[in-house]
Amino acid sequence: MKTAHDLVEQAKAQIHEIQLADAEAAIRAADVLIDVREGEEYHEAHIPGAVNIPRGVLEFKLSNTPELGARDLNILLYCKTSGRAALAAAALQEMGYLQVKSIAGGFDAWCAAGLPQAKPSLPDFE
Repeated sequence: MKTAHDLVEQAKAQIHEIQLADAEAAIRAADVLIDVREGEEYHEAHIPGAVNIPRGVLEFKLSNTPELGARDLNILLYCKTSGRAALAAAALQEMGYLQVKSIAGGFDAWCAAGLPQAKPSLPDFE
Protein backbone atom coordinates (compact mmCIF):
# COMPACT_ATOMS: atom_id res chain seq x y z
CA MET A 1 0.00 0.00 0.00
CA LYS A 2 1.31 3.47 -0.91
CA THR A 3 1.47 6.30 1.58
CA ALA A 4 0.83 9.98 0.90
CA HIS A 5 4.61 10.45 0.94
CA ASP A 6 4.97 7.74 -1.72
CA LEU A 7 2.40 9.48 -3.93
CA VAL A 8 4.17 12.84 -3.53
CA GLU A 9 7.55 11.31 -4.39
CA GLN A 10 6.03 9.62 -7.44
CA ALA A 11 4.47 12.93 -8.54
CA LYS A 12 7.75 14.83 -8.02
CA ALA A 13 9.49 12.36 -10.33
CA GLN A 14 7.03 13.31 -13.11
CA ILE A 15 6.76 17.09 -12.77
CA HIS A 16 8.94 20.17 -13.18
CA GLU A 17 9.70 21.57 -9.74
CA ILE A 18 11.55 24.88 -9.76
CA GLN A 19 13.96 25.91 -7.05
CA LEU A 20 13.13 28.83 -4.80
CA ALA A 21 15.97 30.89 -6.33
CA ASP A 22 14.12 30.76 -9.66
CA ALA A 23 10.63 31.34 -8.25
CA GLU A 24 10.36 35.10 -8.72
CA ALA A 25 11.33 34.85 -12.41
CA ALA A 26 8.93 31.92 -12.86
CA ILE A 27 6.13 33.96 -11.26
CA ARG A 28 6.76 36.83 -13.69
CA ALA A 29 6.70 34.39 -16.63
CA ALA A 30 3.56 32.53 -15.47
CA ASP A 31 0.12 33.16 -16.88
CA VAL A 32 -1.32 32.19 -13.51
CA LEU A 33 0.12 31.55 -10.04
CA ILE A 34 -2.11 29.17 -8.10
CA ASP A 35 -2.00 28.60 -4.35
CA VAL A 36 -3.47 25.12 -3.85
CA ARG A 37 -3.66 25.41 -0.05
CA GLU A 38 -6.99 25.61 1.73
CA GLY A 39 -8.78 28.96 1.84
CA GLU A 40 -7.96 29.70 5.47
CA GLU A 41 -4.24 29.14 4.79
CA TYR A 42 -4.39 31.46 1.78
CA HIS A 43 -6.20 34.18 3.76
CA GLU A 44 -3.54 34.15 6.49
CA ALA A 45 -0.86 35.04 3.91
CA HIS A 46 0.09 34.12 0.36
CA ILE A 47 2.50 34.99 -2.42
CA PRO A 48 1.46 38.33 -3.96
CA GLY A 49 -0.54 37.83 -7.16
CA ALA A 50 -1.57 34.26 -6.37
CA VAL A 51 -5.12 33.04 -6.82
CA ASN A 52 -6.46 30.43 -4.44
CA ILE A 53 -7.81 27.21 -5.90
CA PRO A 54 -7.62 24.51 -3.21
CA ARG A 55 -6.17 21.16 -4.25
CA GLY A 56 -9.48 19.40 -3.66
CA VAL A 57 -11.30 21.37 -6.36
CA LEU A 58 -8.47 22.26 -8.74
CA GLU A 59 -9.33 19.93 -11.61
CA PHE A 60 -13.01 20.90 -11.44
CA LYS A 61 -12.26 24.64 -11.30
CA LEU A 62 -9.88 24.51 -14.26
CA SER A 63 -12.33 22.40 -16.27
CA ASN A 64 -15.15 24.87 -15.61
CA THR A 65 -13.28 28.17 -16.03
CA PRO A 66 -12.81 29.03 -19.72
CA GLU A 67 -9.93 31.44 -18.96
CA LEU A 68 -7.98 28.54 -17.44
CA GLY A 69 -8.81 25.95 -20.08
CA ALA A 70 -5.99 26.55 -22.58
CA ARG A 71 -3.64 23.58 -22.37
CA ASP A 72 -0.61 25.76 -23.18
CA LEU A 73 -1.26 28.05 -20.20
CA ASN A 74 1.92 28.65 -18.17
CA ILE A 75 0.82 27.52 -14.69
CA LEU A 76 2.88 27.83 -11.52
CA LEU A 77 1.64 26.10 -8.36
CA TYR A 78 2.59 26.14 -4.72
CA CYS A 79 1.32 24.90 -1.35
CA LYS A 80 2.74 24.88 2.17
CA THR A 81 5.77 22.62 1.64
CA SER A 82 5.35 21.37 -1.98
CA GLY A 83 3.51 18.03 -1.55
CA ARG A 84 0.03 19.15 -2.57
CA ALA A 85 1.48 21.26 -5.38
CA ALA A 86 3.37 18.24 -6.72
CA LEU A 87 0.18 16.15 -6.71
CA ALA A 88 -1.70 19.02 -8.35
CA ALA A 89 0.98 19.46 -11.03
CA ALA A 90 0.90 15.75 -11.86
CA ALA A 91 -2.90 15.84 -12.14
CA LEU A 92 -2.82 18.89 -14.43
CA GLN A 93 -0.23 17.23 -16.64
CA GLU A 94 -2.50 14.20 -16.82
CA MET A 95 -5.31 16.54 -17.89
CA GLY A 96 -3.12 17.70 -20.79
CA TYR A 97 -1.67 20.95 -19.47
CA LEU A 98 1.75 21.37 -21.06
CA GLN A 99 3.46 24.06 -18.97
CA VAL A 100 2.93 23.21 -15.30
CA LYS A 101 5.54 23.85 -12.63
CA SER A 102 5.58 23.87 -8.84
CA ILE A 103 7.77 25.71 -6.36
CA ALA A 104 10.11 23.46 -4.35
CA GLY A 105 9.65 23.97 -0.62
CA GLY A 106 6.36 25.83 -1.11
CA PHE A 107 5.18 28.80 0.91
CA ASP A 108 7.21 27.77 3.96
CA ALA A 109 10.46 28.09 1.95
CA TRP A 110 9.21 31.37 0.44
CA CYS A 111 8.63 32.82 3.92
CA ALA A 112 11.90 31.45 5.33
CA ALA A 113 13.73 33.29 2.53
CA GLY A 114 12.09 36.56 3.60
CA LEU A 115 10.26 37.01 0.31
CA PRO A 116 7.17 39.25 0.15
CA GLN A 117 3.81 38.04 1.41
CA ALA A 118 0.33 39.39 0.84
CA LYS A 119 -1.59 39.52 4.11
CA PRO A 120 -5.19 40.60 3.75
CA SER A 121 -6.27 43.06 6.39
CA LEU A 122 -9.66 42.83 7.99
CA PRO A 123 -11.71 45.97 8.44
CA ASP A 124 -11.74 47.61 11.86
CA PHE A 125 -15.31 47.87 13.09
CA GLU A 126 -14.55 49.98 16.14
